[in-house]
Amino acid sequence: MNARIWTSFVEFGLAVLMSGFIIALIYKVFVRANPDFDMEAEIKKGNVAVGTLMGAIVFAAAMILQRGMGAVISMARMYFASPGEYAVSLWKLVLISLGHLAFSMLLAVITISVALRLFGRLDPGLKAGKRLKEGNLAIGILLASVVLVAAMYVGEGVSAVTKAMVPQPSIGRIEILR
Repeated sequence: MNARIWTSFVEFGLAVLMSGFIIALIYKVFVRANPDFDMEAEIKKGNVAVGTLMGAIVFAAAMILQRGMGAVISMARMYFASPGEYAVSLWKLVLISLGHLAFSMLLAVITISVALRLFGRLDPGLKAGKRLKEGNLAIGILLASVVLVAAMYVGEGVSAVTKAMVPQPSIGRIEILR
């Protein structure tokens, strides 16, 4: 089996494993990050407004994480395509990947939290958190849209930052003058 096919299967397997892990991680982080009320309890009670917002948060955070991990996936492809020539060992590649995941998750939490807080401050009379807890679906849809739009705009920036942080392989020395 050639290196390209092997790399594709490894990438697919990692994507399957990471997707389950990422979804659970995002859910747990954002349930705990909400200071206004217990989102998990509201979802268990059947609060559709909170469920709608949480669904958008999971989707938006996953979009941001995916953009952040794009650079690591490219780095892994290079490593598997030519492992002897790549400047980073496999264990360093794993550590860099975990670092990128943590950094991207931090950016997702900050982005989504700031977007929701900023929206709440722009219209304090709306009392979105209180209305959301009461089950106001219109508020849930509105806040879900705020989260998705914020993630859409921030995703490219996260991608640019993480690409800049990825170690690049050495292409050798070029001697111009002796």
